[in-house]
Amino acid sequence: MQVLHVCSEMFPLLKTGGLADVIGALPAAQIAGGVDTRVLLPAFPDIRRGVTDAQVVTRRETFAGRITLLFGHFNGVGIYLIDAPHLYDRPGSPYHDTNQHAYTDNVLRFALLGWVGSEMACGLDPFWRPDVVHAHDWHAGLTPAYLAARGHPAKSVFTVHNLAYQGMFYSWHMNDIELPWSFYNVHGLEFNGQISFLKAGLYYADHITAVSPTYAREITEPQFAYGMEGLLR
Repeated sequence: MQVLHVCSEMFPLLKTGGLADVIGALPAAQIAGGVDTRVLLPAFPDIRRGVTDAQVVTRRETFAGRITLLFGHFNGVGIYLIDAPHLYDRPGSPYHDTNQHAYTDNVLRFALLGWVGSEMACGLDPFWRPDVVHAHDWHAGLTPAYLAARGHPAKSVFTVHNLAYQGMFYSWHMNDIELPWSFYNVHGLEFNGQISFLKAGLYYADHITAVSPTYAREITEPQFAYGMEGLLR
């Protein structure tokens, strides 16, 4: 089996929360168990510096601009990097500026992450193709949606690390992210009149997991579900 993890952080390359710890440990554990596992990450500066042997796989024009897909290794794990300096080469936090304001193009930055995750299952790397694409948290939440739009070329898993962060963007961005408008409804990306990347992952994934059995139970209750309890039950 070939598994691709799609995420925004990996310890010790880049960490802002517990997601990075999981990605720093899970792929290596799967490899030790005999699973051919790789990780897809944006080429944020700290990540790019840490993957020292990265080589070009392919280049593409996308809805978010020109990208280069790189492949290298870190601590024995194969790492794909989305090299798009106009989107990812920024100092400090990967999500917001020095004034703690979310980057205004986050919708494109993280839609692109999901799109590349899906395209990996369609042969973006002609020498390796995942059977399972495992997306993590809202940053990668569009991955299962893009896989659905492409006819499900691979199975998808979506893991909730923190349900409070839902990746909310104005509905008109459907025009920018190359998903059909038919996906924008209550049975899809729409949540409270906006696009929710988190809901996309929850709705379109073949399988949903959480970081612990306790958290999996908690997020089905209204006080912890942030409005998603109906979908999670």
